[in-house]
Amino acid sequence: LQFTEEKLGQAEKTELDAHFENLLARADCTKNWTEKILRQTEVLLQPNPSARVEEFLYEKLDRKVPSRVTNGELLAQYMTEAASDFGPGTPYGKTLIQVGETQRRLGAAEREFIRSASINFLTPLRNFLEGDWRTISKERRILQNRRLDLDACKARLKKAKAAEAKAAVTP
Repeated sequence: LQFTEEKLGQAEKTELDAHFENLLARADCTKNWTEKILRQTEVLLQPNPSARVEEFLYEKLDRKVPSRVTNGELLAQYMTEAASDFGPGTPYGKTLIQVGETQRRLGAAEREFIRSASINFLTPLRNFLEGDWRTISKERRILQNRRLDLDACKARLKKAKAAEAKAAVTP
């Protein structure tokens, strides 16, 4: 009732401390930017949307995400197979073996980068959103409910005093 009356402008609302309001605004800003950075980093690390959905499902089911071959590793595999077909003794075969080995190392480095970024960068962001932010939201709801209770009590006290003053005036 108090919340509805405040929204309709029929009841007074106790304002929170300006510093506290600033902290709440900063917390909201932090949450919004953290979500955006988390999503965009996930897109950078795994550009394929269906693979991201699959990884998300594995994560929610508490299962290990199967290891994927990176594009560099796949290219290295094709180059190595092509070198075998052309013959490792031919100039083209030698070149394919060398470039394929380099691509394999690049693919392995990419895989390590993705793993490291996920553990060292994405995990803390998720921990903030799933842990700290939930606590902040819960405490914010509790504070809002307490403020509404306080304002409702103030309104009842004001009505009681007005009724008492009216009763004192009229004999």
